[in-house]
Amino acid sequence: MNVSAQAAGLAIPFDHQRLDRLMDEAGIDVVIATSKHNAQYLTGGHRADFFDYMDASGVSRYLPAFVYAKGAPEKAAYIGHRLEKFQTQINPLWVPEVQVTSGTSTDAMQKAVDYIAKAGIKTKRIATEYGFLPFDAANVLRAAFPDADWVDALFVLELQRAKKSADELAKLKVASESVLASMQAVIAGHGEGATKREMVEALRLEEVKRGMTFEYCLITAGTSLNRAPSDQKLAQGDILSIDSGGNYQGYIGDICRMAILGEPDAELVDCLNEIETIQRAAMKPIKAGVMGREIYAAGEPLRAKSKHHNHMEFLAHGMGMVSHEGPRLTGTGPIPYPGEYADKPLEAGMVISVETTLLHPSRGFIKLEDTVVVTDSGHEVYGEGGRGWNKLGTAL
Repeated sequence: MNVSAQAAGLAIPFDHQRLDRLMDEAGIDVVIATSKHNAQYLTGGHRADFFDYMDASGVSRYLPAFVYAKGAPEKAAYIGHRLEKFQTQINPLWVPEVQVTSGTSTDAMQKAVDYIAKAGIKTKRIATEYGFLPFDAANVLRAAFPDADWVDALFVLELQRAKKSADELAKLKVASESVLASMQAVIAGHGEGATKREMVEALRLEEVKRGMTFEYCLITAGTSLNRAPSDQKLAQGDILSIDSGGNYQGYIGDICRMAILGEPDAELVDCLNEIETIQRAAMKPIKAGVMGREIYAAGEPLRAKSKHHNHMEFLAHGMGMVSHEGPRLTGTGPIPYPGEYADKPLEAGMVISVETTLLHPSRGFIKLEDTVVVTDSGHEVYGEGGRGWNKLGTAL
């Protein structure tokens, strides 16, 4: 902890020295975070109950604003909605300046602007979240600092969050294992005649029962490649893929598992075994210090050699508070991103989602997705079970 933060007695819940370094490398003086996930991360877990999933309110929208000046955590500020005062009374934030009195997006940003001026924070180069800053609030901010240089805060904040703390990893583990247990309960409890829509609703209830917030479920049945909930009914011999994200205290567990109504034939067994082989091969090099590109270097050649290569996809991406967050490992592939971490070493505490998908033209959608944590000695898989052909309806 730096001297000023130590003198102020601040219990900062994130590695602020890492953030200071990242900001310094990017030439950023101050970050103004306005996404709910980054506000939650920087406050150490605070998220407005009233606006958990809805932003619209009255004539405007909810907009949190977290102000962080490089090298000066004692000048950090959180600007929130007036309805957040009840939460902050019960669970006070570590942040030295907390104002939970705003009501609109422009109101919140004006309070942030006023605080920056009052605190004497340098504003030569300001980083804001371009994708999470509404036009009216951006106008307020730019009018206040017309001579500032502007940069998108996305990459700095993603790099900051990419290395998870022990507490964050514990939440991700609960999320992954809870999603798996929810899937297994739904698979066991549904058989012939059940619809995809019914199974998605059952999965939602299972995840909520385990303390999760249901995020999404992509589901296929039979030979169809359509992943939306529908009234399609399970029939004997149908295969089922369930790909779901469940949120536990802000952290997403995201895995995919397969099931079948009946017994898998040799072709289906071979298909899933091949996917499992690619998954394990891609995981094998994962270790702190290994370049990010090595994950693709291990998995992609096996996909390319498969007799199903024209119908198969391999993907690895970061996971945490956001699906498909950093580290970003490639600039090509089925979902191309800027591959900032292709030529950077993985760090212990990073979390990688590894997924292999076969869109079989006659057998249907077959996929495995795993959550893998980078460690100093190798890696750990969260939610390891249920990797084969799970049998539908065993609890009926």
